[in-house]
Amino acid sequence: MLSIELIRQNPDLVRQALESRGEVDPLAELLDLDAQRRQAVAEGDGLRAQRNQVSRSLGQARASGQEPSPESVQAMRQVGEDISRLEKQVRDLEERINTLLLGLPNLPLPSVPLGLGEQDNAVIRRWGEPPTYDFTPLPHWELGERLGLIDFQRGVKLSGSRFYTMFGAGAKLERALISWMLDLHTREHGYTEVMLPFIVKREIMEGSGNLPKFSDNLYHDEEDDLWLIPTAEVPITNLHREEILGPGDLPRNYVACTPCFRREKAAAGRDTRGIKRVHQFDKVEMYKLVAPETSEAELKRLVADAEDVCQRLGLPYRVVQLCTGDLGFPSAQTYDIEVWAAGCREWLEVSSCSNCTDFQARRARIRYRPSKESRPQYVHTLNGSGLALPRVVIAILENYQRADGSIVIPEVLRPYTGFDTIPARPAGS
Repeated sequence: MLSIELIRQNPDLVRQALESRGEVDPLAELLDLDAQRRQAVAEGDGLRAQRNQVSRSLGQARASGQEPSPESVQAMRQVGEDISRLEKQVRDLEERINTLLLGLPNLPLPSVPLGLGEQDNAVIRRWGEPPTYDFTPLPHWELGERLGLIDFQRGVKLSGSRFYTMFGAGAKLERALISWMLDLHTREHGYTEVMLPFIVKREIMEGSGNLPKFSDNLYHDEEDDLWLIPTAEVPITNLHREEILGPGDLPRNYVACTPCFRREKAAAGRDTRGIKRVHQFDKVEMYKLVAPETSEAELKRLVADAEDVCQRLGLPYRVVQLCTGDLGFPSAQTYDIEVWAAGCREWLEVSSCSNCTDFQARRARIRYRPSKESRPQYVHTLNGSGLALPRVVIAILENYQRADGSIVIPEVLRPYTGFDTIPARPAGS
């Protein structure tokens, strides 16, 4: 959430930042409501001071045996009614202001390139070379079905379009990836693993920035007003909700694996083949709560941790810096990591690493004290996939396929899978 003080003091800066993201500018209405609220607060404070002064005078009069006149009693009663009216006015104005603030995205950092869409994103580095073959590599939807790893029809039978099931070595491969990634992040990258609920309350979704803006893309239990998480970022953001962390408590580095549930309404018609864009998938999520002055350096570490996963798996990738218009709602700066998939012949995003500055911390009211004497400050939050399944599965199946139809398992995963290859299946089996 943006600070109303920032908007009040630097409206032009905020207006330009919103324009760079392609957002509609609601600042005139917001500032007008803020002015009304401050006026009502000032009037209420003045009336309270008046009431306190008169109350003291009446108390002194009673102490000396004098009774207040009916006119003074009526005047005091009217002052009380005016104060109640102004308090309600302030509450109503604050609710309208809060609604507008909840709908505003984060402001891009100055280093983010300007642009209104993915065509303006910048590839800043690459690692590895896409593999070459002396045969035509197959896409994962063909490989998965031929090898008995992925069953699309049974997924649709169970849950509808954009669901799938995995069997045998396919299921084992995904489980091995998750276990290996969690071990890597906790043993070598310095994260603490956490297990989380997959269903959360409304205010938890609001704290991470998913509500109210993205309600149409979320799965919702209306009876209990509970929401299926679209990413582990949502509950992790709120682990320290309404807390003040003490000196030495930062940084906090967390990692979790959860299923992610997304209706994907905004992506209707895109990537309908295979398992690139589905309604339920697993993801290992990295998350950091850090001091503001360290957040840019911590973002570089976060990206490096995600890149390390790709490098150890031997997956060629590129790092893309998102432009202002392509940033996610809570993000002030984002780098995507895209791996090459030889069968699809395209780059697939497997990680999106973002610095959300104090945007989520304000919504979830997460603060810290740099020292015992310091006033509480908002933390900065960062998140990044480390990595997202099933696109990593896609890249492994397509990049590690061989001419005989078998799949080689990346070396780092073999202690977790218990096998080195997924053998080809005889025709008709």
